[in-house]
Amino acid sequence: MSHVNVTADLSERNVELGSIGGVARNACLAVGIIGLAVAFLLPVFGLADVTWDIFWRSWLQTWIFVLEISLGAFFFVIIQHLTRAGWSVAVRRPAEVIASNLNWLWIGFLPIVGLLVFGKASHLFPWSDMEALAAHAPEEAHLVAGKEAYLNTPFFLIRSAIYFVVWGVLATYFWRASIRQGTETGDRTTLKMQKISAPAAILFGLTISFAAFDWIMSLSPAWFSTMFGVYFFAGTATCGFSAIIITCILLQRNGRMVNLITNEHYQDMGKLLFGIGMVFWAYIGFSQYMLIWYANIPEETGWFLARQMGDWGWFSVWLLFGHFCIPFVFLISKHPKRNWRTLVFAALWMLFFGWFDVYWLVMPTIPHDLSTFATYDAAAEAYAHVGTGLLNPVNWLLLAGMLGIFTWFTIGRLRSHPLICTSDPWIDDSLHFENM
Repeated sequence: MSHVNVTADLSERNVELGSIGGVARNACLAVGIIGLAVAFLLPVFGLADVTWDIFWRSWLQTWIFVLEISLGAFFFVIIQHLTRAGWSVAVRRPAEVIASNLNWLWIGFLPIVGLLVFGKASHLFPWSDMEALAAHAPEEAHLVAGKEAYLNTPFFLIRSAIYFVVWGVLATYFWRASIRQGTETGDRTTLKMQKISAPAAILFGLTISFAAFDWIMSLSPAWFSTMFGVYFFAGTATCGFSAIIITCILLQRNGRMVNLITNEHYQDMGKLLFGIGMVFWAYIGFSQYMLIWYANIPEETGWFLARQMGDWGWFSVWLLFGHFCIPFVFLISKHPKRNWRTLVFAALWMLFFGWFDVYWLVMPTIPHDLSTFATYDAAAEAYAHVGTGLLNPVNWLLLAGMLGIFTWFTIGRLRSHPLICTSDPWIDDSLHFENM
């Protein structure tokens, strides 16, 4: 790392959001409330062919996407402290704020808890009603019965509570410690955050892996993949890194963090998005698909077959090109990473395909009679009519609603504290950072 000469304006006008964002924040709250309310009314009145089964699956999918944004930002914060990175001080506070939403996002999971407790979740999690599963799919029920010690409602809810506690406590700690760091002299708080980052990284890896198994993989309880937790992690990196980039650019376009966040920072954030959120995602996705295709075990291949039949086949192809092939070519050079216009376009593109990816994971269902077909072609012909439901208004209303509430909270917390820790021991390195 070398140094460049910049004028570092650490005045209150440049490092505090102040009243800016008030109108946008109120608009986000209004969009959030209206979006969620209208989405809820669709199944109540049977509009747009939205049933409660469709509504709750879309709710779970959208909530997981918003959760991924905060989890990805949380990983960014942890890894900066773990590696004792100096370059990221200028962009770390927005990441901490986005991650701090983990202390309330558990509220979005409460409807799922209610469905499980009152025995109404079998359309989401077939394992929650083994009698119904045995009646409709006896072979699948036989496989799932061997997992009952793990897949049962009490243990499922206990594990979910553990995930939320770990994420909420750690994310809130790093956020508040960073704020406290800004009022102290010396490096005591900095060193403490660096020490805690190591066990935090381990807990993060364990919890997001098991959360992916519980909330997504158990939607098809007979299916299993040892790589699924890593694939979910790559998705969180895609969403979290994209959101950090978008937030930083919006702050600068509103006259804040001028000359504090530079093209050098954007280039490094673009590298992270490119390397983990794009290339690593594709590597893990291909590895998972290749191993399951090569083994050709019916219990494993059915999950992918369901995503290759009917309109899901084109959906899967578009996911591959949209999440990897097209942005790979667009972002491989350093120049689009250093231009805020091209970088924000890339971040918005990747954030959308992060949502697209979660939709691909959650929404398809494996037909119970898939194993009865003699060939893949016979199954594909029988289910050629299957649609993705992508254009169903409930998907977009819930997305607008949850993102609106999420953004409302985020802007509020950005306004409540300085946008950078001016007393961080590494701030000089960050303000004068230059890529080699």
